Amino acid sequence: MSTRKTICDTEEIEIMIDRMGREITESRRDIENLALVGIHTRGVYLARRLGEKIKKISSIQVPTGDMDINLYRDDWTGIGHQPEVRSTRIDFNVSRKQIILTDDVLYTGRTIRAALDAIIDFGRPLRIELAVLIDRNHRELPIQADYTGKFVETRREDVVNVLLAEYDGIDRVDLLTK
Repeated sequence: MSTRKTICDTEEIEIMIDRMGREITESRRDIENLALVGIHTRGVYLARRLGEKIKKISSIQVPTGDMDINLYRDDWTGIGHQPEVRSTRIDFNVSRKQIILTDDVLYTGRTIRAALDAIIDFGRPLRIELAVLIDRNHRELPIQADYTGKFVETRREDVVNVLLAEYDGIDRVDLLTK
């Protein structure tokens, strides 16, 4: 039997995204050279929200793209006979840009490793950083977030489930424990 505990509600998620947007804006002088790339699925919506926060703070609209990393995963054969491949949309030149990859949960680091491989196929960014809403630890690769909404202590068998209004109809983060 598993239990569900809500660890972030709509208001807390908004506060985290606002803080992350401010941290991103304050950490650089050259926002014009910045771009956000969200990892499907919920990372796409987080990137868009961060882009809106950055625009509100700096009055600069940063380019935002989205990418599917399923075919770059080192475990893609284990996620189903035919993994669902979504579209990748990056309508700007990534070369010489400061890219911030955006995802909902940072866990083992394997999704981010795949995203790094994918973004390099589009060009050579000046810098790549990582923004995540939830960091739950348990890394298998030496990857860490530059911008984190919240760190959540978990066990390996736990599940962190991020729900976003644009996809799920509600903003909430749940911790599912067995």
